Amino acid sequence: MTKRQMKLCFPPELVTEPVVYNLGQEFSLAASVRRADIADGRGWVVLELEGSDENLDRGLEWVTARGIEVEPFDTEAS
Repeated sequence: MTKRQMKLCFPPELVTEPVVYNLGQEFSLAASVRRADIADGRGWVVLELEGSDENLDRGLEWVTARGIEVEPFDTEAS
């Protein structure tokens, strides 16, 4: 199992959608919220994702295709 920390930035139309839940369910990933914020109809979340490399890659492609910005999160820079 691989762990990755990622920051996901949500557009306004997806802030109320259960994206993190669906990501975990559809791609067999464990998702732990490390930080999050929602303000003015926009939101971001830092997730620690754990799963197979294949499922992590597929899951991150899925959220990107939905219009969510995804970037690696460097815990030392925060």
